[in-house]
Amino acid sequence: MRKPKVIFLDAVGTLFGVKNSVGYAYMKIASKYGVRADEKLIDDYFYRAFRQSPPLAFPEFEPVERKEYNWWKNIAFNTFKMADCLQQFSNFDLFFEELYQYFKTAEPWYVYDDVIPCLNEWKNQGITLGIISNFDSRIFSVLESLKLKEYFDSITISSLTGYAKPHPSIFLTALAKHQCKPEEAWHIGDSEKEDKEAAKAVGIQSFWLNRPFYTLQNLPYPGSFSKTAI
Repeated sequence: MRKPKVIFLDAVGTLFGVKNSVGYAYMKIASKYGVRADEKLIDDYFYRAFRQSPPLAFPEFEPVERKEYNWWKNIAFNTFKMADCLQQFSNFDLFFEELYQYFKTAEPWYVYDDVIPCLNEWKNQGITLGIISNFDSRIFSVLESLKLKEYFDSITISSLTGYAKPHPSIFLTALAKHQCKPEEAWHIGDSEKEDKEAAKAVGIQSFWLNRPFYTLQNLPYPGSFSKTAI
C-alpha cells in the first residue's frame, strides 16, 4: 500500500471521546440548576435529539458562532424536553451557556491511548495530517487543550465549510487545502457511513475505525512505512 501524501482523521470518536457519557456531562452541569434526572436517560435522549437535528453546517459562513451556539442549544432543549425536565431548570439559558463553554475545554474529553503514538509515527515519516470533522469552531480550543492541535496542518469542519459529512464537498475542501488528489490521501474515522463510505465515494482510501474492535494501531493497513516499502 502506497504511502499517502495526507492522512485525514475524524475528531470525536477517532482522536478523542467524551468522558463517561454525554448524559453524565449534561447532568453534571444541569444538577447545579435544580435538575434531577437519570444520566443514562438523558444520554439516550441526547442522541435521539442529535440524530433528529439538521447537519451542523451553515451556507452563510459569517458569523457562524451564534448559529453553532443555537444549534447545540436546540439539541440540549429537545433532550430535556423529551426527558420532561425543562420545568426543573432554575435558568435554562444560564445552564446552556455553562454547558457550551464546558465542552470548549479539555475537561469533558479524553484522548484515546493509541492516538499520540500513531500521530508521532506518521509525522516522523513526513506524512501531513489533517482533520475532517462535523464539529463546530470550538474544536480549535479543544484540540489545543488536549495538546493535539500541533499535529495537524489543516482542520476542516462542517460549520465553517457549509457542508457536513457524508457530503463530498467537505472532503474536497480538505483536499484542496493540501493541493492533494483523492487517490493521494487517506481518511480514518469511526463512522462507516460518514467516514468510510463518504471518503471512498470521492476516491480517498478510507478506513473505518470501529473502536469496539479496532485501534489506530491495529487497523488492517501497515502502521508504518519502511523506506523499502515506499
